[in-house]
Formats: sequence, C-alpha cells, structure tokens
Amino acid sequence: MKRPTDRRAVLMTVGAAAVAVVAGSVAAQSTDVRGAVTFESGVVIPEGHLEIYLEDPAVRDGAQRRKTETRIKSDGGAKTIAFSLPLPERSSASPALRIIARLERADGWLVARGSTQFKAGEPVNLTLNTVMY
Repeated sequence: MKRPTDRRAVLMTVGAAAVAVVAGSVAAQSTDVRGAVTFESGVVIPEGHLEIYLEDPAVRDGAQRRKTETRIKSDGGAKTIAFSLPLPERSSASPALRIIARLERADGWLVARGSTQFKAGEPVNLTLNTVMY
C-alpha cells in the first residue's frame, strides 16, 4: 500500500528547492576579480613588487579614486602571474572602472605598467609594458 504524501514532506521539498536556487544565484555572483598579468612580448616578468588595483577615473578625489588593491611579489622567474582582487560593493556604478598593474623594483623605481577596462564577469588579462625614463 502506497503511503500518502503529507504536508511536511511537501514543505521540506519546496524549502530545499528554494535554498538551492538562492545558493546557486549567490555562487554565480563572484566577489573577486580574477586574472593574469604578463610582460610585453611574452618574456619573464622582472623581479619586483606588482601592485594591482581597481581605479575609477570618474572620481576627482585622489584618495577615493582607488577602490581596491593587492600586492604580489615577482621573483623574476614567471612569465604569467595570476591574481585575485576583491570587488568593491559599488563597482558596477561606474562604467569607467579600470584595472591597473604597476611593477616596481625594490628601490621604488617603476619598471612597467599596464591597464585595461574592467568588464564584470570576464577574466582580466593585463600586459605590462616597459616604462621609459
């Protein structure tokens, strides 16, 4: 004899489905910008400190222009360096957001710089170009 479906089983099934839908939509929204940095012509990235940050050129105040940043040490032996940058809450407000990477030697001299337009949901590929003094 088949047991009738009770109210409790139906509510548990509907609740589990709702939790799965909410968890799926939260997981789809990434809170990090992920990408890779390479050096021009595909050569090895020189030794130094790599600073990667998200900047909004539409903001006039220099202190609030830079939204978020990360620093990575380059040992001078890699052709590509992967990075992850935390995404600020209001990053979608400005379509002018740029991701900028700067490579500096230990003495503070700028070696290379690169930038690209930020596009939400797309992987970032930055190419560092040598700075001429």
